[in-house]
Amino acid sequence: MKIERKDLPNSTIELIVEADAKEIAKYRKKVIDYLRKNADIKWFRKGSNIPENIIVKHYGEEYINNMIVDFAIDDLYKKALMQEKIVPVAQWEIKEIISQSPLKIKIHVEVLPNVEIDEKKVEKLKLKKKKITVSADEVKQAIEDIEKRFTTFEEVKDKRSKAALWDRVTIDTDWYDKDGKLLETTSMRDYPLVLGSKVLVPGFEEKIVGAKLWDELDLDITFPKDYHNPDFAGKETKFKVKIKKLEKARKPEFTPEFIEKLRGKKLDLAGFKKLIKEEIKDVKESNARLEDEVKLIKELLKISKFEIGPKLLKNQIDKLFAEIKENMAKQGIKMKDYLDSLKLTEEEYKEKHLKEDAKLRLSWELLLNKLMELKPVKVTKTELKKEIDKIKSQFQNSEVLKRLEELYQEWNKYYEELKTRLSYRKLIDSFFEEEKKETKK
Repeated sequence: MKIERKDLPNSTIELIVEADAKEIAKYRKKVIDYLRKNADIKWFRKGSNIPENIIVKHYGEEYINNMIVDFAIDDLYKKALMQEKIVPVAQWEIKEIISQSPLKIKIHVEVLPNVEIDEKKVEKLKLKKKKITVSADEVKQAIEDIEKRFTTFEEVKDKRSKAALWDRVTIDTDWYDKDGKLLETTSMRDYPLVLGSKVLVPGFEEKIVGAKLWDELDLDITFPKDYHNPDFAGKETKFKVKIKKLEKARKPEFTPEFIEKLRGKKLDLAGFKKLIKEEIKDVKESNARLEDEVKLIKELLKISKFEIGPKLLKNQIDKLFAEIKENMAKQGIKMKDYLDSLKLTEEEYKEKHLKEDAKLRLSWELLLNKLMELKPVKVTKTELKKEIDKIKSQFQNSEVLKRLEELYQEWNKYYEELKTRLSYRKLIDSFFEEEKKETKK
């Protein structure tokens, strides 16, 4: 077998493969044996030992030669890949049957891009690591958000009871312009509203604070100039409001039992605040890491060169689309309905919304793999144990902890996956300068 190889744009390799006479004879024998077994020829029993000349006379040389090509192509392709040490990333293409005698075919194969990177510039590349802090106000806000989620409401009948912030009122309301004309589509009946939730126009909910059951209020409200609905932006209006129901907010008490239900850990309020602070920090660090990675890839793209082939890119786009479709299905949203709302076909959506993200994701993977070749990173057993302990610290259930202990045994698949993730994390971190600690004067 002879092979001519040529590198083409878009990470494509062209192979012209020519089979020698010995190989052609082997494929011809396979074809004759196949036809002999399946032929339906008069005077011969199916599957009997029909002479070759009878088979050739029945089917013709042209038909047999076409079958030889069909039998040979897949085998020749696999041998060519092995001989040239090619790893395809997508289905190969037969571009041309150059000749049948000798059998000569032209094949195009897409492979992973060859990444070229300026090693000297890689060594000099250093970026600033984003400093992560968590303020007391952020912790306070997180606690308040939890309070809101677990707040219950208790209806009160006492007409002397006044509505306070975070109470829930059920109202009837009509909106009028400054001339007293009722505004269309603004009337609401039996509308439940938590005061302070900022669902309606700014200033509206605050003016209801202090109202009592069955009060009828006239509220003068001027919409903000930047209000999202241009029909109301900057408009002076009068709201007529009737309080039909009042429910007092009952905030949860942060007892150790309540906290255990929330996080699976029995903590007092101080311990819970510390835990919340760590959770906020973890989220901010995760977000910062994503931002840092984007910064890094932008810098690396300036000093590298590679071509992503169309099939590899299409596969990545399809993968992203499948992920989005699955996530939507979990929320009860049909992808077709979503695309209809955007007035886009599936292909238009992929081109407009996914193509660049897919290209960036592929670029990042390719660059990381290349960098790992240039700057190999090793993860120690101590670092792995620390990471495993961090994962386990999130759980208290003995069965879960036992399962994690089994999963993260050395040489286990999960252990190796964690090791790989940590090695890439260390590699990325090597491009960022550590935060300098301020010295006390």
